[in-house]
Amino acid sequence: MDLLNTLVDKGLRRELPSREEALAVLATSDDEILDVVAAAGKVRRQWFGRRVKLNYLVNLKSGLCPEDCSYCSQRLGSTAGILKYTWLKPDEASKAAAAGVAGGAKRVCLVASGRGPTDRDVTRVSETIETIKEQNEGIEVCACLGLLSDGQAERLRTAGADAYNHNLNTSEGTYGKITTTHTFEDRVETVHQAQAAGLSACSGLIAGMGESAEDLVDVVFSLRELDPDSVPVNFLIPFEGTPLAKEWHLTPQHCLRILAMVRFVCPDVEVRIAGGREVHLRSLQPLALHLANSIFLGDYLTSEGQAGKADLDMIADAGFEVEGADTTTLPEHRADAAGSCGTGSCGSGGEGGGVCGSAPAVSAPQEAAEPAVAVESGARTDLVTVRRRGAGTDLAPNA
Repeated sequence: MDLLNTLVDKGLRRELPSREEALAVLATSDDEILDVVAAAGKVRRQWFGRRVKLNYLVNLKSGLCPEDCSYCSQRLGSTAGILKYTWLKPDEASKAAAAGVAGGAKRVCLVASGRGPTDRDVTRVSETIETIKEQNEGIEVCACLGLLSDGQAERLRTAGADAYNHNLNTSEGTYGKITTTHTFEDRVETVHQAQAAGLSACSGLIAGMGESAEDLVDVVFSLRELDPDSVPVNFLIPFEGTPLAKEWHLTPQHCLRILAMVRFVCPDVEVRIAGGREVHLRSLQPLALHLANSIFLGDYLTSEGQAGKADLDMIADAGFEVEGADTTTLPEHRADAAGSCGTGSCGSGGEGGGVCGSAPAVSAPQEAAEPAVAVESGARTDLVTVRRRGAGTDLAPNA
């Protein structure tokens, strides 16, 4: 296809495709999916080889968020049967992080539900970051705490944080339909604060909330302009007990098209497959490794993921290798620009976290809710499992 040849050439030169070209990727047919994956895979290998970076989520504080984000299972008022607990102590968080590190994770992502941290919260998280760094030599730490106030990003950087995650989630034009308690501009400002403090910025999106192809292209182009070092791509996990429980818009093939479009628009940025990959990509997950160069290991914030051993087997069977701690994730030109913290990915991962979250589901005010959409034919609703192990429980994590 001339389109794919053009996009490969642009990706290898780090040249931005047109919006029409990005939309054309999303409009390709299922018959063309292997061609799309092969083309985007050339761009991925140019900048990241066959390396896969592993990240591990630690949910520091779960549930009871006052924000009304329509995709989040942790929003105050959610009836999803998720774990709810207050702040983990530094040693508890470090123990949870160690499970991911033992499984090969290079970065630990510390997430807390809520609108944003108080100064006391930043002190608490700073102590946790220092403890994890002391007990896990060479590990990278990303914080995901919501909207930041002046000076908080600098404090996290001083404590040893390498990165900060704050997702844009959806297009600016439709943002007010999913959240009313903060704005798209609030999120952009927090990412700018993280970048100004010298933190590696991580910001991504959620697909599958009923958005249009134009919305997907809009948010990815906004991310390109924001220029984060890593872009997590979440696929909505429609939990029972949330207003988005019937939002099944994604097929495995469409998920691959979305990842390919993100790769073409952000060719040299770390693209991570985040929450919902097991639910929506299912048996096509190995193909997605040809598009993204980063995944989360094991469980997510409030949902269970694929077993860590299965993730490692999948990577090896697909002919990829786990990226080591001694390897810089980003291409040299980006790593140099980002400084010592420009080593790759972070993120809120699977599905929730209020302002700092990333995937499933409680809605904004009821009157703003969209009509229920019929469940996608063949959707595996049995794969949506609430997390009941790991951090915040007495059970071992799935790493």
